[in-house]
Amino acid sequence: MNIETVREYCLSLPETTEYLPFDETTLAFRVMDKIFAMVDLEHTEWFVLKCDPECAIELRERYAEIEGAWHMNKKHWNQLNLFGTLDDTLVKALIRHSYSLVVSKMTKKVRSEHPEMSAVKM
Repeated sequence: MNIETVREYCLSLPETTEYLPFDETTLAFRVMDKIFAMVDLEHTEWFVLKCDPECAIELRERYAEIEGAWHMNKKHWNQLNLFGTLDDTLVKALIRHSYSLVVSKMTKKVRSEHPEMSAVKM
């Protein structure tokens, strides 16, 4: 999967926007102002996603292309090597997982005002 396909998929999720929060090359995807994914536009082989801590460890043990995200809390963030052999279906599932984790931490009021966000399944 290439970065353009990843970008399009992220932006297809409800209430998702993109922006450059840290510098001119770090593109972040957020849902309701909460980041769930990032990519360095100068090094597009690495894509960073939020992940459940137990799941993060299992993924790193199973796939050589998944490791703790550089410059992030490695307990909660993984980086995926998109130039590796990860299946597109897996990458999309991990994007949904990250998105769903962020949505699940939002207030009940916000989730009830935007039911389409909660409809995205991990």
